Amino acid sequence: MTHPRLRLAEETLRRFTAAVRSGQLYAHSHPIVAQNIRALTRSVEEFLRVEPSLVIGIIDAEIIVGDTPVARGDGHQGFVRRLAQAGIERIAIDRGVTDDEISAFIVGINATDAAQSEAAFSGLGHIRVGRVTVGPPPDGAAESTDMAVFRRMYTDAISAADQLWHGTQVDRQVDATAARTVINGLAQAVSQNRTALLALTTLKTYDDYTFTHMVNVSILTMGQARGLGIDGALLREFGLAALMHDIGKVKTPLEVLNKPDKLTDDEFAIMKQHTVDGAEILRATPDLPALAPIVAFEHHRRLDGSGYPDIRRPQLNLATQLCSIADVYDAMRSQRAYQNAFPSDRILAVMKRAEGSQFDQHLVRRFVQLIGIYPVGSLVRVDTGQLGVVRQIHAPDPHRPQVRIISDERGTLIERPYDVDLWDAAADTGRPGAVVAPVEPGPLGIDPVALM
Repeated sequence: MTHPRLRLAEETLRRFTAAVRSGQLYAHSHPIVAQNIRALTRSVEEFLRVEPSLVIGIIDAEIIVGDTPVARGDGHQGFVRRLAQAGIERIAIDRGVTDDEISAFIVGINATDAAQSEAAFSGLGHIRVGRVTVGPPPDGAAESTDMAVFRRMYTDAISAADQLWHGTQVDRQVDATAARTVINGLAQAVSQNRTALLALTTLKTYDDYTFTHMVNVSILTMGQARGLGIDGALLREFGLAALMHDIGKVKTPLEVLNKPDKLTDDEFAIMKQHTVDGAEILRATPDLPALAPIVAFEHHRRLDGSGYPDIRRPQLNLATQLCSIADVYDAMRSQRAYQNAFPSDRILAVMKRAEGSQFDQHLVRRFVQLIGIYPVGSLVRVDTGQLGVVRQIHAPDPHRPQVRIISDERGTLIERPYDVDLWDAAADTGRPGAVVAPVEPGPLGIDPVALM
């Protein structure tokens, strides 16, 4: 018997496919087109009666409708192909959508002219698309568009993490559907442009540390997993487990959780309970992967058997190990009431010293190659005195990334930034040849990600 959620997802996808196909075969004013659009609207409205929004994403061999994977059957190939031709990988439809909006959206999907497609999409108040720009970007315009899309996705994910956290405080269960919706979008973005999404984790949102940390750890965990060849449904499981790794802290007293000073032994014993509480909350939540409570339980355990909870296990789960690396890294680089942020080179040096005891040596080294000594999106000063934004890591030599130079030697922003591959810079050319130090962008009023 088909599960009701799967039935609804398959029906919605079938209606989408029919509406797109009829729009390709007939004039937009044809009665068959109008009939298919009305049927699609009814299906979408049925979905939105149980969910606040409908998200359709294309991930590998699956189409994700809401949080439900639907295999790419032959009947959907035309729909998937048309989305790919339009550069669309994600569709989000909110409650209140109208026949006219869905009609305009179908016109935009089927448009053969890019300008016509953009015009159709621009006037949609309840439908949003995640798009991939094809072809060479004029003067970096496409890169800016992509970064704006990723930034919005990142901000939305932090807001969703806030709601997940407070919802769990009340219900003592996680909203699995909302969590999967967040992860589906982030996992798709990690597969599409891991570098851009990792850059956003360098943004420091001090007021929302808990929720920013949840999202950052999820992205950093999926970034590592993707580098190990993990993708599809398993990548999303890693991401969801990492997003929920600290959820047990919803039961930690605020006076302990937010204490600005060092915890006493008794307070630390209370804090350590969050690993057990998290595992219990996630085990009690239906429709979550078994990996989630495992990671919540294990993420403070170490490779050598130390850490907490004090229960011996022969080997830590891979997802736990990746999450632990991401957790420590993001916590150390974040500014909090009781801790100043550390620069990445110092954090990575600390982590390397913990190889073999706290972390797996090979995973740490792969993480260094992924993040770089100077992470993508960070502001740095190069040996000529100029400021630059790191745009690309050079894995063979993480000390020599690609940098977008944004200022002159006096620190004045220049009108036309330009890129330099430091790994390829000759010492006698007068061009920048090495990074001297990271620079805190806040006091300078610089948004490095916007300048990428």
